[in-house]
Amino acid sequence: MTTLPITIQLKTLPHGEGLPPPAYATEGAAGMDVVAAEAATLQPGARAAIATGFSIAIPPGFEVQVRPRSGLALKHGVTCLNTPGTIDSDYRGEVKVILINHGQDAFEIARGDRIAQLVPAPVQRARLEAVDVLDDTQRGTGGFGSTGR
Repeated sequence: MTTLPITIQLKTLPHGEGLPPPAYATEGAAGMDVVAAEAATLQPGARAAIATGFSIAIPPGFEVQVRPRSGLALKHGVTCLNTPGTIDSDYRGEVKVILINHGQDAFEIARGDRIAQLVPAPVQRARLEAVDVLDDTQRGTGGFGSTGR
């Protein structure tokens, strides 16, 4: 089953001029590659919000998830914090990618380097209902690690 693409409006900001817009690298890619609009150096253990040089308008009922690039994580220990990050449909500011360097060496980011990927996804809203008692389950109140015993 193939889902029809949604339309996301993209506004290039002045410091994003000349950069490629987010794009799928292959026909089967789930995420669109995003490039940095600025140069930065991430020291080991450091984190930074890296500018992308664009803003987007996501249709209601959808979000765009910001996800790490597996090559950066494997080769350099650089990944996204707050992963997957969520860009809400009503946000109109610049998209920034929060990167952290878990590696042992400083990591140089050049303007135009691929730093993350964007994955559009539908959003299911919820309505909370206050109750006095929840139904019982086999797991019950077992918390972190309770199912691994």
